[in-house]
This record gives sequence, C-alpha cells and structure tokens, in this order.
Amino acid sequence: MTLACTSCGHDLPALPGFNAATWRADSYGCQNQRRQLLPILEKHRNALYGSRINDITALLGHPDEEELGEQSDKVYIYYVAPGMHCAPGHPRSGSNRMLLRSGATGTITEIILPVIKFD
Repeated sequence: MTLACTSCGHDLPALPGFNAATWRADSYGCQNQRRQLLPILEKHRNALYGSRINDITALLGHPDEEELGEQSDKVYIYYVAPGMHCAPGHPRSGSNRMLLRSGATGTITEIILPVIKFD
C-alpha cells in the first residue's frame, strides 16, 4: 500500500523566480517577504496541482497551521502577510493566508491564494 501511494502525484517542477529560502525564513508571513513571492506562486499555480504534499513541504517548509478535513484530507495554511497571527501565541486569522488542500493520496487538489493589495 505504501509503495502504491508513493507513486501518486507528480514531481514538483521548478518555479523560476521563486525563492524558497526566503519563503521558509518568513514564518507566519510576519516579515512581509512571502507577500512578494505570492505572484510567482500564482503564475505557477497550475504546476502545483497534483504535486505531492511532501514536495510542497520541502519547498515551502512546514505549514504555519494544519487542518484535518474529511476522509483524510489535509489543509496546509501558510500566512503570506502580517496580521493578527503575528501576535504572541500566533492566534488564528482568516486573512492573508494561502490554503493548500491535499486528498487521501497526498497530492494537492486545491489551492486558494489570498487577494492582497500591493502598495
């Protein structure tokens, strides 16, 4: 069974212009560095669909929050801009976040990117 699931999904392609180290270093998006990388993720959005969640985690780091959905679904939450989640204890926030949903096979099935106005 494990062998069958490791073959699910596809390799994550290169995302030209995306600085993964900068993304990972900006925990909870509180340094406002992830916000600048969001347009690159939007540009390569279709390439992310069907990618294995382990590859996404290797690229983006561990999510700021994780939710378990129905039937083994997981939702990874990455904050992309400062907000109330930057306060001590990192209270949950419904804004400034990117959601990645993976299905039972461990592949990305949905991507929700926030709409953020750039100054």
